[in-house]
Amino acid sequence: MKILLYYTPYDPKDVNDKKHAWVERIGDECRANDIPYFLEFVGYDEGVDEKGLEYAKKKPHIVTESMREFTKDRYGVDVLKVEVPVNMKFVEGARSYGGQKAYTKKEANELFHKAASVATKPFIYLSAGVSNAEFSETLELCGESGVKFNGVLCGRATWKDGIPIYAKQGPAAFRKWLETEGVKNIENVNQKLKAASSWFPIYDVEPVMAGA
Repeated sequence: MKILLYYTPYDPKDVNDKKHAWVERIGDECRANDIPYFLEFVGYDEGVDEKGLEYAKKKPHIVTESMREFTKDRYGVDVLKVEVPVNMKFVEGARSYGGQKAYTKKEANELFHKAASVATKPFIYLSAGVSNAEFSETLELCGESGVKFNGVLCGRATWKDGIPIYAKQGPAAFRKWLETEGVKNIENVNQKLKAASSWFPIYDVEPVMAGA
């Protein structure tokens, strides 16, 4: 089961207490029914543009504290689906850099490590709807930092550029785009996933080989 939660440590305690209880209740139900529990949390700060510089500076703290909270055993989460702790458009020196600096590449590397260090459960990155090029660069930076992430679960970073094709040229053209550019996008992400780590050691289990 995958659950989506909008969450920020900046919300009032009574608000987050309700969210904590909700997440914990779902965890209890998943345990009772032997269902894997994937928790996806998306950060925000009330009244702040999530695509702007101000939020980019707050994002590392929001992501880190969200991971710190929901990695706790009380929630019963099996895999955390998390945002990357930086916005690549504000990483000075990145190909995606837009001209306003929130962090240097060195600082971004450190922020990846800081967020990852609080997790005791496997975590995978979501793309948050950025372009394939930007998400690929994000995974490159993550790989360079040596963070032990466990993969990705993304959609729009692979198919969203095909939507204008569908709108202007119809389903057949979109299918052709998916079979060519869409496949390239998936292969591009897969290439960057060579830096990912298995989740097996986290749960102290061994993979079961087919035919064994």
